[in-house]
Amino acid sequence: LFTPHFVSKHSLSSSFFSSFILLSHPQSVQKCSLFNIGSNFWCEVSLSLPRILSSPLSSNLLSSSNGLLCFSIPRSSCFVVYNLFAKSLRRVNFPICLFDYESLTLVSTHNGFKLFVLSSAGSSNQALVYSSTVCSWRRFEGSTQILSESCHQKGVFYNGCLFFTTLEPFHVVYFHLESGRWEGSTAVLPRDLTFVRVASDGYQKLYLIAGVGTNGISRSIKIWELRKDEDQGADYWVEVETLPEMVCRKFVSVCYHNYEHVYCFWHQGLICLCCYTWPEMLYFKVSRGTWHWLPK
Repeated sequence: LFTPHFVSKHSLSSSFFSSFILLSHPQSVQKCSLFNIGSNFWCEVSLSLPRILSSPLSSNLLSSSNGLLCFSIPRSSCFVVYNLFAKSLRRVNFPICLFDYESLTLVSTHNGFKLFVLSSAGSSNQALVYSSTVCSWRRFEGSTQILSESCHQKGVFYNGCLFFTTLEPFHVVYFHLESGRWEGSTAVLPRDLTFVRVASDGYQKLYLIAGVGTNGISRSIKIWELRKDEDQGADYWVEVETLPEMVCRKFVSVCYHNYEHVYCFWHQGLICLCCYTWPEMLYFKVSRGTWHWLPK
């Protein structure tokens, strides 16, 4: 989506260049629902996928980023990164034939894409990074306790790093995509948290979305923004929003306080809050400071 030819050809076509949220199902790869943010409606479309991706039994949609979709093809021992608009694809062979992994994150930037994969090797976890610019994998040892029981969480790209949240005791940790170094955020988390997620616009803002309560029950859901103290050079979280009480009651009730089903993502100025067991999506419009439910 960032190539000059593509931008010059389509930037004036508002209908083509609309922003969509794609809702997919593992057993229905060819058909999916698209939500148009501008016109506020869902439409069901048939994806024109190449033959290698056409069977729901042979391919799984794992991650998406800026118009690129990443599928796994276990029987072919490869991932496939597919460009929806250019109708082109790239096969990325697994690092090893029998490749067991927990989670994958696709990161698409102006100079190509990267695949970040967490994989178990014996008793330790490994991080592997594929770069489209050099067409090869790099392996990094010594990852921390990340997503060991929550495969729904993917890395959140911010400032050249992928950010993750751990299970209790909650921490925010991040992985440098270039150096392969793991670090823990020095910003102190708010107290009495029941679950923690992060979301980012990619470069300028990182947000913390979390439930606040006791005994594992969320009494409220809040959003914090990561900021830096210029004098001391320290990071800290600043509360920017609280979910209205009635909306919060509905959201935690549909989750049944099972917060492993909750996931968040950023989309075109929206912080989206979802539950895998409920067909509605809640979002916060950052520019207006308002909360909305997407239609079912």
